Amino acid sequence: MAGDWWLQSSPADRGKRLDQFLHERNPQYSRARLQDWIGQGRVLVNGSPEKRSFLLKGAERIDVAPAELAPLRATPEDLPLNVLYEDADVIAINKPAGMVVHTGAGQHSGTLVNAVLHRFGQLSSVGGELRPGIVHRLDRFTSGVILVARNDAAHRHLAGQFASRQVEKIYLALVHGNVKNDEGHMTTPISRDPVRRIRMTARLSRGRQAFTSYHVLKRFEGFTFLEVKIGTGRTHQIRVHLASIGHPVVGDKLYGAPASALGRYFLHARQITFSSPSSGGRITVAAPLPRDLDNYLGTLGARL
Repeated sequence: MAGDWWLQSSPADRGKRLDQFLHERNPQYSRARLQDWIGQGRVLVNGSPEKRSFLLKGAERIDVAPAELAPLRATPEDLPLNVLYEDADVIAINKPAGMVVHTGAGQHSGTLVNAVLHRFGQLSSVGGELRPGIVHRLDRFTSGVILVARNDAAHRHLAGQFASRQVEKIYLALVHGNVKNDEGHMTTPISRDPVRRIRMTARLSRGRQAFTSYHVLKRFEGFTFLEVKIGTGRTHQIRVHLASIGHPVVGDKLYGAPASALGRYFLHARQITFSSPSSGGRITVAAPLPRDLDNYLGTLGARL
C-alpha cells in the first residue's frame, strides 16, 4: 500500500511511539484519529502495519493513507429508536447494546445521536455539533436508559445535576464468582491504564474519585446477579470496580472475564431518576432487561 503521504523518522525519533511521532509531525490531526488510522492498517512502517505503541528506531519510512475525515456535525439518520419518555426538555432512550452514543474516531454514522436527530430534530447545542443533546454516555455494549437534552437550558440543568450527584443511576450486572457480601461499595480511584491505553484501572493510587455500590439480587453457581449504583460517572467505572474485587462482568474480556456465548458483556442501565428542568419534580425512567440478557439468566439454572 502506497500512502497518500510519507514521513522519514530520524535518529532523534528513536524510542518514540508511532502514534506520538505521527501526532508531533501532523498536529492538525488528533492523536485519536491517527490511532484510528493505525488500527485500520492505513499506516505502514517500512511497508508493514504496526501497532500504535510500536517504538521507532529512527530510520523508518512511514506511509500514511488517510481515511475520509469525519463530518463536522452529526447528521440525521432513520434508525430504530426505543423512546421511554419525552417532554419539552428531555428525551429518555432505551439504547441497545452495540450502538455508539455519538460520533467519534472511526464511527461517523449509526449512532444514537444520528437516530435522535432524525426523530426529534433540534437538540441542545451545548455539547457541540457532533454531540447534540448528549449530557452523559453509556459504553457501546452497555444497554439501557440514557437521557438526551432537547434545549440548552435543559442541558445545563441536567449537567448540573450529574455534577452534583443528584441523578440516581441503577444498573444490573451479572458477574463471575460468588460475591461474598450481600451489599458493598468501592471507592478506589480510577485512571487510564498506563500499559493498555484502551483500559481503565483501579490498581493505582492516583486517578479520579469514583464511588460504586452494589446489592446482590440473585446467586447462581459460579455467578452473582447484582444491582449496582454509581455516585460518579467515570469511564468504564462499574466494569473496572467489579473487576478490581475479583468479579468481572460476564462477557467483559477487556477486564479479565473469559469468553462468553452472550456476545456482549452483561451490563444494563436499568433506571435513572432526575429532576425535571422545568418543574423540578423528580422523574424516574426504567428500561426493561433486554431479551438476550434475560435469556442468559435463564441458562444459569437454579439459584443458590
